[in-house]
Amino acid sequence: MAQPRGWAPAHVGQIQLRGIAQVALSASPWTGLFFTVALFAGSWRIGVYGLLGAAASTVAAAVLGADRDGLAKGLEGYCGCLTSIAIVVRLGASWRTAVLAVIAAVVCSVLGAAAGRLLGRIGLPALTAPFCLVAGALAIALPTAPAAAAPPIPTAGATTLSAAELGHAFCNNIGQVFFLDTWYAGLILLLGVLVASRIAAVAAACGSVVAILTACAMGLPADRITEGLYGYNAVLVAIALAATFLTLTPWTAGYATLAAVASVPFTAAWQAFDQPSGGSPFTWPFVVTTWLFLAAAPALDRPGISFEKAK
Repeated sequence: MAQPRGWAPAHVGQIQLRGIAQVALSASPWTGLFFTVALFAGSWRIGVYGLLGAAASTVAAAVLGADRDGLAKGLEGYCGCLTSIAIVVRLGASWRTAVLAVIAAVVCSVLGAAAGRLLGRIGLPALTAPFCLVAGALAIALPTAPAAAAPPIPTAGATTLSAAELGHAFCNNIGQVFFLDTWYAGLILLLGVLVASRIAAVAAACGSVVAILTACAMGLPADRITEGLYGYNAVLVAIALAATFLTLTPWTAGYATLAAVASVPFTAAWQAFDQPSGGSPFTWPFVVTTWLFLAAAPALDRPGISFEKAK
């Protein structure tokens, strides 16, 4: 589908959908449409607030004079989308929550501009860092933060999952990117990735499988593995490194797999660190793991270690 050239309603709709699709590093409005369906399949509240956050951050960026090409690709909407969803998941739907979600999404657009300027100097993408900063601050500051619970204790050996649990874990690893914990929502999201790129869809699926195997080998709690709480960062890492920023070769595929493996203990550790304050790792493990592996890539004298595109 061609890039929008104006601000007609149809073009605005495409920009809105691209803003949601960019959560998975895609500029396809069809991907955004599938993602929107998945959000509403999970909960109408998540669907409404996802659209609200993407719209608020995109409009704010336009008013502040953001690059029109970036706006057209949806690069100003995805952090606002995730932040708004994080807020409604935590607080529930109300007019106060809606106001807070809009304000937070606007702040995301400002932080996104700052992150893009600063990180661009060293050749790294902002990814979802603005979302993590805003949502992380709110998770700690909001008075409704849940009481701290003891971190889950790994089992003595490898964790064993039933076939049903494996299937739910595979889907929920994808769904938890948008805070969704229903298996069918995860499948719809995977279909959305597939309509834009078969390579990205395979990367997402492989990232989910790698995360399950790694979490089970670590002996992490079965219920949390099944809920997708250890795997969603691995899914995003796999998409970023295997299908977005590096030229795909057998070697870079292995490099991306290593990064996906690394993101699982990173996610578990971040969860344990944030638990006493009622916070959440959100997608920090994805952001930091991707930054580290991208920063290391130019120093590795291997075929395919070259940047294709930046976001």
